[in-house]
Parts: sequence; structure tokens; C-alpha cells
Amino acid sequence: MKLEGLEAFVSTAETGSISGAARRLGLAKSVVSERLAELERNVGACLIQRTTRKLTLTEDGDRFLLRAHRILSEAREATSEIAERSGTLVGALRLSAPVSFGILHLGPALYAFLAAHPGIDLTLELDDRFVDPAADGYDAVIRHGPISDSRLVARRLATSRRVLVASPAYLDRHGSPRSVADLAAHQGIIYSNRESDWRFEGPEGWTVVRPAKSLRVNNGLVMRGAALAGLGIALLPTFFVGEQIAARSLLPVEIPAEAEGAELFVCYPLTRSAPAKVAALIDWLRRSFGDPPYWSAVDPPPLAPSTGNG
Repeated sequence: MKLEGLEAFVSTAETGSISGAARRLGLAKSVVSERLAELERNVGACLIQRTTRKLTLTEDGDRFLLRAHRILSEAREATSEIAERSGTLVGALRLSAPVSFGILHLGPALYAFLAAHPGIDLTLELDDRFVDPAADGYDAVIRHGPISDSRLVARRLATSRRVLVASPAYLDRHGSPRSVADLAAHQGIIYSNRESDWRFEGPEGWTVVRPAKSLRVNNGLVMRGAALAGLGIALLPTFFVGEQIAARSLLPVEIPAEAEGAELFVCYPLTRSAPAKVAALIDWLRRSFGDPPYWSAVDPPPLAPSTGNG
């Protein structure tokens, strides 16, 4: 039995298709199919039921999948242990991270990490949905927001504040809100993947605001672009808007309430000990981002006087 056959089987089961497995493994579909067929010959059972529309695991395939996961995990850990004894980090490392954060900050930090550890074979998949590290086959995932899944170990990477921002042109036209209640009359640029996105803590507890008019977007970079274009007020993490606030192309909207925060975490399954590669990556990213992180180091400039009615 070959490990590449097990990898083809696990990837097909997790992605739901041979095409998905081929993309994940960087192989041709024909190669994945051949490896699956060879594996089934070796175990003497049909593991995957193939139809014209979809692939499903057989009863034998369901049972075999658990052991295949375990075998691959043990093989990776054994390889890592040998490499650690020689003082090197090697082997596959599969990560998931939010799209915009990956583009702006994670990518540059990873380039230096890979240059320092050339033996690591990294696969980075950018996805704004909350993926399941165990079910989706990731060694670790980076998340921006609260972690409520008790099956995960969460290690904090960096603090992150969320701030209200708008362009000078928007504030000149509409005025600057001075309270949480004022926000309801403004045009909001809302992150559609977060329920009750505008949530603030004040003296009397938490308040959820729903603007009179809103643009709903599932990507932070597009939200920032909409705010720069003067389309409304956006609530964004400081890692999106630190440079724009420093350049005064976006201005912070000051109200006497704190927006709900969302820190950055690296998560991995509770059932696994963190591989040396993941532990090294966490340490590297923490040092790369800093404490406080570099994107929060700039003091916001004072607000320009508004000509509108606030």
C-alpha cells in the first residue's frame, strides 16, 4: 500500500470529487484515478461509489477513511520527528486563511518563513468561510474572530481592533456621527459574513446598529474600496485601514462606544498535538506581526471638522 494512494483517497473523500483532489494535490485527474484504483485493488474492496453526478464513500470506504487519516498523520509526524532531530523542518503544511488578510499580511510573512525553512512544502488556501481543520484536511487555519468550537485549540497570533472609517468626502456630505444612535441614519458598508456586524459596547451594554441604507459585501478589501469611494461608513479591522488612516484617505469615526473586537488566531484540532511546523509558524508569525501588531502602530490623526449636520 502506497502513501500516495492514501493521500488520493483522503483528498477525494474530503473534496467530494476527483477534480477537487487533483487540484489539492497538484496532479492530473487521471493520476488521482489511477492511484484510487490501485488502492482499491490493494485493499480488495470498493471504497468509492462512482456515479455520473457525484462520488460517495461505500461502507468500507467510510471505515477505511478513519484509518487512512491516522496512517497519513502518523507518517507525517514520524517524518517531522526525524527532521526535528537534525534541526530542520520539512514536509507538507496545509493552511487556510481569510482572503484579504492573506493578501495583505500573511503572504509577506510566509515568504520569509519559507525562505528560512526550504524543506516545508506549503499549501495555502485563502477562504473567508470558517473551514473545519479536521474535516477539511488542514494542519491549521487562521481565523479572525471569536473561536467557539470546543474541538479546536486556538493560539492567539495578534490583537485586532475594528474601527469605523469613512472618506473625508462622505463626512463632508453627511456629517460625522457622534453617537451609536446617529449611525442608524448613515449609509453603512456591512460585512455580509458576520451576523449583526455593527455591534458596539457602551455604558449600558451591547447595542446592534442597522444603518438606514447599506452595501453588503463579503470581502474586506472591497469594503475598504467602497469606503474610499465615499459610499458610506465601514467597520473594518485595523490591519485593513492603518495605512489609509495615516494618509488621511480614510478618517476614523469617533463615537463613545467600542466596536466588537476580533482577534487573530491559529487553530488546529484538539485531537492532534501541534506539529513542529505549526508551532514554528505560530512563533514566526507572532514575531513578524509584533505586539502590538505593526498595523496598529500608527496613531490616528485628529478628525477634520465636518461641514455637515451630525
